[in-house]
Amino acid sequence: MGQLVCGGASLQCSFGAAPGTLNVLPANRVMTSTPIANIMDNKPMVNILPFGMCTSLANPAVAAATAAALGALTPQPCLPVTAAPWVPGTPTVLVANMPALNNTSKCMCNWGGVIQIVNPGQVTIQVP
Repeated sequence: MGQLVCGGASLQCSFGAAPGTLNVLPANRVMTSTPIANIMDNKPMVNILPFGMCTSLANPAVAAATAAALGALTPQPCLPVTAAPWVPGTPTVLVANMPALNNTSKCMCNWGGVIQIVNPGQVTIQVP
């Protein structure tokens, strides 16, 4: 099942130059110290923050800058475009009537990047 993901989790995009952060709004109404995410927490610039510079040639800004530089890859500022929800989530745990987000879930950027969870934002402590 993996660990459930909460607000403040660290993310990484396969075409991003820097880590990003998952922002979870308190609308999910789960009573914990930080809001727990579900698969619909995929809104760009609301839930998924930028990853520094983008290197995907599918991104029109990167393609234009690269063409202007005579073919030399020219990264441009990241602006995530995530239309689809996170997959697969945890269908046996619901948060706001949607599957909870776990640390093995992925989200696809329209520019071809795969966004994954590097740190779920919470840790499990086992007491002996």
